[in-house]
Amino acid sequence: MHLIAVGLNYRTAPVEVRERFAISEQDLASALQALKRTTGILEGVIVATCNRTELYAVVDRHTLCGHYIRSFMEQWFNIPRAEFNHHLYMHEDERAIEHLFRVACGLDSMVIGETQILGQVRDAFLLAQEQKATGTLFNKLFKQAVTLAKRAHSETSIGENAVSVSYAAVELGKRIFGRFDNKRVMILGAGKMSELTAKHLSANGAKEVWVVNRTLERARELAAKFDGKAMEMNEALDRLHEADIVISSTGADRFVLTRKTVERAMEKRKKKPLFLIDIAVPRDIEPSCEEMANVYLYDIDDLEGIVETNLAKRQKEAAIIERMIAEEENEYLHWYATLGVTPLIRGLQEKTAAIHQATFESLLRKLPELDDRQIKVIRKLTKSMLNQVIHDPILRIKDMSADKRGEAAMNLFVQLFDLEEDVDRIQKEMNAEERARLDVTAQAAEAKTPEKHADPSSLLAQLAGALR
Repeated sequence: MHLIAVGLNYRTAPVEVRERFAISEQDLASALQALKRTTGILEGVIVATCNRTELYAVVDRHTLCGHYIRSFMEQWFNIPRAEFNHHLYMHEDERAIEHLFRVACGLDSMVIGETQILGQVRDAFLLAQEQKATGTLFNKLFKQAVTLAKRAHSETSIGENAVSVSYAAVELGKRIFGRFDNKRVMILGAGKMSELTAKHLSANGAKEVWVVNRTLERARELAAKFDGKAMEMNEALDRLHEADIVISSTGADRFVLTRKTVERAMEKRKKKPLFLIDIAVPRDIEPSCEEMANVYLYDIDDLEGIVETNLAKRQKEAAIIERMIAEEENEYLHWYATLGVTPLIRGLQEKTAAIHQATFESLLRKLPELDDRQIKVIRKLTKSMLNQVIHDPILRIKDMSADKRGEAAMNLFVQLFDLEEDVDRIQKEMNAEERARLDVTAQAAEAKTPEKHADPSSLLAQLAGALR
């Protein structure tokens, strides 16, 4: 079996292409079922966000499954593959695992270190699990990815530094006001950057938003997003003293806020601070306003300088997370390599159990005078002896199966214990869910077995005592 990840994201496809591959929340379950029915797909998870659409799959033959997944995309999105092939990327096995871990940790995001993608990956996995589209491999892999991402954000400071102009503006505002409760935001112009900054301020507690624009209808559209108020420019300048935060991005060819206008507003504010964010090029706010007491003016260069500094800090933290990812990838690959040993272990356990049962029944026939207590003691002790005999071979084959010559070691193990027929039967019986359950059971049994084995002679002594 092989793991593959096929998709397109903000790096490989422009928004006009990505939006054609968007999957609505209500259609995602149906898309998962269609993916699961695709030839060669054994398990599947779909991660669909505004910046990426990715299909993760466990496949039987990776050479053909890339073709089958592209066929699925053709049919589901109703887009000829010739129109999207050059936008796709495909990662296999180790690279697919690493890619998922990087996505979940926010290292593959447009804003490095952002945490929203972690929730999106988690939700995608939980839905796939609910739809029974996942099995042993993805249940393990996606749980590990989510756990890793949580640890990456808790053990590093990658998410603490603003790396967008809008976030930087909010962080600066926090230094001035501490918090934005009951703060009034005035937006001059209705540009995208102003809208994003106002959105972040509103999300951080700003209660009232005024939107000012040359086109009143556009001002109303933006104001509606924040449950705000649309306003004409003359009214806004007259009421400037009522605003705590001003975000300006009008595209005007002269200053919209002059020093005199700000001075008049500050006389009415009675030393209350005024936070001015000038994102316009050319600038909207007269630069000399920053010389005034209690006026805090920042332009686009100030904000971008903060972003560059913080981005460098995030990249330093990202290097730490990359090392964490490498460790987690090795752990998963080791687990994956030992997965094939489960039928061997089960075969040996079943064979020894059958030997024990036959021998015990023979013993009971030869010693009919044994009472119930003696039978119970003998059964327990003889079973313990057999378990201890096979304990070390089981641990050893688990370790050896993960080595480069693991397949040869497993073949030798089967031959030594004459397990050919047992393993063949078990492999036919086991489906993905049963393999997962048996693996957990084997680990639990291993954990309960003491490291120091009891001396078989002491067990025989106990047996003799029980028979007396």
